[in-house]
Amino acid sequence: MEVQIRMWNKDLPTLISPWIPILLGLHMHFSWATTCPEECRCDRTFVYCNERSLTSVPLGLGEGYKTLYLHNNQINNAGFPLEMHNVASVETVYLYGNQLDEFPLNLPKNVRVLHLQENNIQTVSRAALAQLLRLEELYMDDNSISTVGVEEGAFREAISLKTLFLTKNHLSSVPIGLPEELRELRLDENRIAFIAENAFENVTGLELLLLDGNLLTDEGIAPGALQTLVNLKTLSLARNSLTVPPPNLPAEFLVKLNLQDNQMNEIPLTAFRGLHHLERLDISNNQLQSLTQGVFDGLHSLRQLTVRNNLWLCDCNIKWVILWLKSLPATLNVRGFMCQKPERVRGMVIRELTLELIQCPNSTATVPQPTLLSSSTAESATQMAFTPARSRPTPNPPRLTLPPPTAGKDGEQRTNDPVGSMQESLRVSFAVLNSSCIQVSWVSTFTVTAYKVTWVKLGYSLITSPMQESLVQGEREGITLTTLEPKSTYRICVDPLDAFNNYHPGDDTICSEVTTKSATFHSGDNATGPEQATQQDPSSPFLLAGLIGGAVLVVLVVLLSVFCWHMHKKGRSESSKWKYSRGRRKDDYGEAGTKKDNSILEMTETSFQIVSLNNEQLLKGDFHIQPIYTPNGGVGFRDSQRRNNSTEYCKNSVPESDTCHK
Repeated sequence: MEVQIRMWNKDLPTLISPWIPILLGLHMHFSWATTCPEECRCDRTFVYCNERSLTSVPLGLGEGYKTLYLHNNQINNAGFPLEMHNVASVETVYLYGNQLDEFPLNLPKNVRVLHLQENNIQTVSRAALAQLLRLEELYMDDNSISTVGVEEGAFREAISLKTLFLTKNHLSSVPIGLPEELRELRLDENRIAFIAENAFENVTGLELLLLDGNLLTDEGIAPGALQTLVNLKTLSLARNSLTVPPPNLPAEFLVKLNLQDNQMNEIPLTAFRGLHHLERLDISNNQLQSLTQGVFDGLHSLRQLTVRNNLWLCDCNIKWVILWLKSLPATLNVRGFMCQKPERVRGMVIRELTLELIQCPNSTATVPQPTLLSSSTAESATQMAFTPARSRPTPNPPRLTLPPPTAGKDGEQRTNDPVGSMQESLRVSFAVLNSSCIQVSWVSTFTVTAYKVTWVKLGYSLITSPMQESLVQGEREGITLTTLEPKSTYRICVDPLDAFNNYHPGDDTICSEVTTKSATFHSGDNATGPEQATQQDPSSPFLLAGLIGGAVLVVLVVLLSVFCWHMHKKGRSESSKWKYSRGRRKDDYGEAGTKKDNSILEMTETSFQIVSLNNEQLLKGDFHIQPIYTPNGGVGFRDSQRRNNSTEYCKNSVPESDTCHK
């Protein structure tokens, strides 16, 4: 017996130990179930008291719950009982969409995340935030907080605060006394017009600062206000009234800078100096017309540059941008460089511009004047001579101009020697073959590695008609441009490339404007000049479509008239064949009688009735009546033998060919 008791004592801990977690879990489950407020629903660590028209926080909230949902109710500041502050397990509280007019007191003491959006909070006291020593994220968007409503140093009481959202409030300046641990600060959509020199002196660890949609001007930002934010990575100043970027930007770690939707009309050369880690820059939707050369030189880490919706003026000042864009690596994405002025290049992408399209009245690098060609024969050509810059003896060569074309013996239009006594080193000719092809040929007296041929249709932006280009090996002497549009003018340029595939636009470029032939004009026609080609052209496709449409309309009218005439004639023939139809009115009748009898025969569809008009008694005799309609509604006739003494009468409206028997 003693041995058995000793064995039980030895095995008792082993038997009980597996049941201890189960018993503790059941105890916690039932204890939580008994501490859930009656107005709410509890599920594990969540308490759902939202959207229940509550005016105060429900009583009876026990320990063990971590998330408390109280949003979209009617809770006011008097609805926070003192016992709520002692609930230590709650870490997240949702109180947005209520009727709070000041920062609430008696919140759970260990809360880490607090949502107070969409209330009417006007004041923030130091005492309220001093109760929340573990608060890390505070969201107070869309309230009525003003600068005077925030007690000085109030947010500094929340010593653990890292994220502070104050979007869409009534702040006119940055709140004084921000916590030192703050990492993210959103002050967008306020009325901030001034940022003092010491506004961010205590928040050196701030990494994100949003000031979009305020009233900031160049004078409203103190020169050293942003310089103390040495750890700042994202700075957004969009939708303000800045005319230049703010000075002394934090350069150590800044990665993203937003300056869009301002009124900037220039960017100083030193505006982005020192921003070696900047990866994203947005200066779109401003009033920029040009940029100072070298303004982006220090941005070695730049990956995305957005410059959309500016007033870019494509004149000589934009030349360096064209060369800079073409030299960029593939890792840098630039968006929005598009010409707005002058009108002739409006809508063209600046990267795809050639320098001869840019007007430079004071430039020494001149571009040959283009000659507009018209297609008069099967092959009309223009030839131009060119001497490259490297073979010219003087740095400022005279302007090359093309003399008026002269007609050759074969009817072609050609130009005379454009350089006079200057030695010709490159001659280019343009020949219009047909409505969709142009032959470009050249002859060079010096060695050329390759030729770059570019062409674009004039009168359209590069968005709808993009510039095309082709590289041709140096040993070839020409290229045929195909799939061109008929009767269209194209600007074609030929650039000789050196051994390093480099060219000098404006110096080593020959350009001309060539017009393709009309689609309806063929070389086999009898026309020998542009005047006759114009006569054979039906003016436009719309005229041909109008002629075809008119012919079809006339044919339809004629067919309709023939059909109506045929139906009318057929109806008359059928009416003459039959005496009565099913649609005859009952008052249609025929008269019948003898000289001795003035009786009337009234016919009503399939039956006859003889009525005496003079009240005299009908003569005795045999009568034989033949009905016009058969009993089944059809029409039938049977021949009957007329009596010798019978007399037949028919009303004038009844055709004589029809038979009436008496």
